[in-house]
Amino acid sequence: MTQVPDLAILGGGSAGYATALRAAQLGLDVTLVEEDELGGTCLHRGCVPTKAWLQAAKTRATVAKADRLGIGAILTGVDLAKVRGFADSLVSGLHRGLTGLIRSRGIQVVRGRGRLMVDSGGPGLAVGGELLRARNVVLATGAVPITLGLPTDGERILTSEHALRLERLPERAVILGGGVIGVEFASLWRDLGMDVTLVEAAPHLLPAEDADLVAVLERRLRSRGVGLRLGTQAEGLVRDGGEVHLSLPEETLTADVALIAVGRRPLTDGLGLEDAGVQTTSTGHVKVTRELATTAAGVFAAGDLIAGPQLAHRGYAHGLFLAEHLAHLAGRHPSRPRPPQDSDIPRITYSAPQLASVGLTREQAAATGGCEVSDFDLRGNARALMLAAGDRDPGLVRVVRRPGGAVAGIHVVGDDVAELIAEGSLMVGWQATPDDVKELIHPHPTLSEALGEANLALAGSPLHMHT
Repeated sequence: MTQVPDLAILGGGSAGYATALRAAQLGLDVTLVEEDELGGTCLHRGCVPTKAWLQAAKTRATVAKADRLGIGAILTGVDLAKVRGFADSLVSGLHRGLTGLIRSRGIQVVRGRGRLMVDSGGPGLAVGGELLRARNVVLATGAVPITLGLPTDGERILTSEHALRLERLPERAVILGGGVIGVEFASLWRDLGMDVTLVEAAPHLLPAEDADLVAVLERRLRSRGVGLRLGTQAEGLVRDGGEVHLSLPEETLTADVALIAVGRRPLTDGLGLEDAGVQTTSTGHVKVTRELATTAAGVFAAGDLIAGPQLAHRGYAHGLFLAEHLAHLAGRHPSRPRPPQDSDIPRITYSAPQLASVGLTREQAAATGGCEVSDFDLRGNARALMLAAGDRDPGLVRVVRRPGGAVAGIHVVGDDVAELIAEGSLMVGWQATPDDVKELIHPHPTLSEALGEANLALAGSPLHMHT
């Protein structure tokens, strides 16, 4: 390889391919190194297939409660092969589209496992016995499941990646970990008819989210039959033939499968970071500046390698910024881009109900300058009542603002509320005040009205809320 590209990217997942696509769009010569399939974990083993399974589970749950709406329906079972086929077809189609898009932008794709090399000649990637030099290198290798040293086998003791490839539906499951992955699998497995118990060491599920909204989620999960063991530390997990046994301080849970869902760690094994002068933290994350530069000259990092929310759209944001930053330094982009901030990045848990948020929680805002809070109970929203027919706790919309100032956080919990967070991101990202947005008209009947009502209350003119 004699050509020296402007940019070499290690990893073709969300952060890597976003960097590549935008950089090529800006006229940079880009090489993308990937040992597996373009699209990474999100497309093949994470976001997309998981949400496809959640949609299938939601459909089953809808049929199961159809009589609440006056509809006669017979639920005959779950064909797991067809569910997997549905998810696989989505992944396959999106992968073909991404591959074509990469090709159309003139991005060179090199297949193989790369290792970072930095010497007097600058940065580069060693791939298959050859050294690919580049003016700049972006590391975007993503993350892998944390297993706590437990003997995952893909049959009885699973990671989330194993769980997406099950060939038959177990009757009983225990889930270790109450973060996003654990909650989503607890929800979808319960909706598919499984007996599910979730164990979390913290006092509540989703520790990073607003506690009041998490309480709504916990009540709804319990009402649907999900067993929750909160504030409980697991003491051991063993497989015994066709069963697993999870030891807790006061009981032992027996199930057909156990899902280890305690998080993901950055994938840096074998990348040669230390030899190249790239420093990492005690958690294995890559140390970066505000501009995502590592401690090695000409080497940057993006996505899950950097401590913070492990989200595909955070990877996209990092990739877009890096492409525009490097293009600006090369004289190919007129303006200097603003680095993305984690506080501006929306978060969604696609359980039933969904929980979504952006910006500061009430507790965070109160601790950093104070706040005003407006809550709209979704029992006052017609659309929410339709979606959560028969549920006594349909959800909540919360708007957090600085005293007399801008909106600092939006938090929502309820059925299908995830789509609301895009409007919330605009408010938080643009530092809008409730007065700025109070005249926006929300269509009726929609969930979006709840966000409008909460803002109207903060602006001093509530319509459907008691004052």
